[in-house]
Amino acid sequence: MFNTIIGKDISAAKKFLEGGEAVGIPTETVYGLAANALNEDAVLKIFSVKNRPHFDPLIVHTHSKDEIKKYVEEIPETAEKLINAFMPGPVTVLLKKKNNIPDLVTSGLDNVAIRIPNHALTLELLRQLSFPLAAPSANPFGYISPTTSYHVFDQLQGRIPYILDGGSTEVGVESTIVGFEDGEAFVYRLGGLAIEDIEKVIGKVKINLNESSNPKSPGMLKSHYAPKKSLKIVDFENSRMEIQSEKIGVIAFNKYVEGIDEKNQILLSPLGNLNEAAKNLFTAMRKLDASDVHEILAVKFPDEGLGRAINDRLKRASS
Repeated sequence: MFNTIIGKDISAAKKFLEGGEAVGIPTETVYGLAANALNEDAVLKIFSVKNRPHFDPLIVHTHSKDEIKKYVEEIPETAEKLINAFMPGPVTVLLKKKNNIPDLVTSGLDNVAIRIPNHALTLELLRQLSFPLAAPSANPFGYISPTTSYHVFDQLQGRIPYILDGGSTEVGVESTIVGFEDGEAFVYRLGGLAIEDIEKVIGKVKINLNESSNPKSPGMLKSHYAPKKSLKIVDFENSRMEIQSEKIGVIAFNKYVEGIDEKNQILLSPLGNLNEAAKNLFTAMRKLDASDVHEILAVKFPDEGLGRAINDRLKRASS
């Protein structure tokens, strides 16, 4: 057991990581649970701390395109366009790995998920390290992803020595994962970079959101990002459900649902901004999960921009 510390000291995080420990780090998407991606013993601590199954691969984080080249066999032209346009940023590319990336990181798959996070503290930390960081979200496996250092502390205190505090995350949902097969681009996980923005740079992409227990990339399991309380997606306008208002919490977009106490409802974006809604999603889940409501209901969001990623997280949370 550790006396977990929250702080802004990059040198402290660096020391623990170089010593083979796992620490919490901020990114623009969510907080990650990071360890030396080239050290299998350190990577095993990620799986142990999260209670994460070993068949669910991890994302590798580094600080530059030149660093990415050290760990992948090649960067296809389409992938290079994405990297140049959106990294650092909320996108992850799935590329054939070199042998220096342990099979444990990729769950035995030939491809590694790799990205450059857009957070000043973590980028500086990565520049000071001689290795990349494997870092899934810093939460117990399957639970709501953390968007502040205090979310990480609440869930993992005593299990890790240090949490690098970078404030609240800017994006609020995990990165979009894009893979490449036979010259075509496939989105394997919806996330913080909208499909529309990707297609402006590389043209049409295919969406392949596998929900099996043997995922091709991180974040593809059917049940994920879930609160402890039951969560359902409801079409309130056409629903005939019997709702006991005082026992129900609601995650709504920009207007309250009629017939349910407004104090039990959370508007993710009163102005109807999907980016703001994505940023607030996981915090809203946590707040309702910690409240007195018995069940959480969520509206379906517009199926465009980051609304797709919000709907994806709600669907997986409801499974």
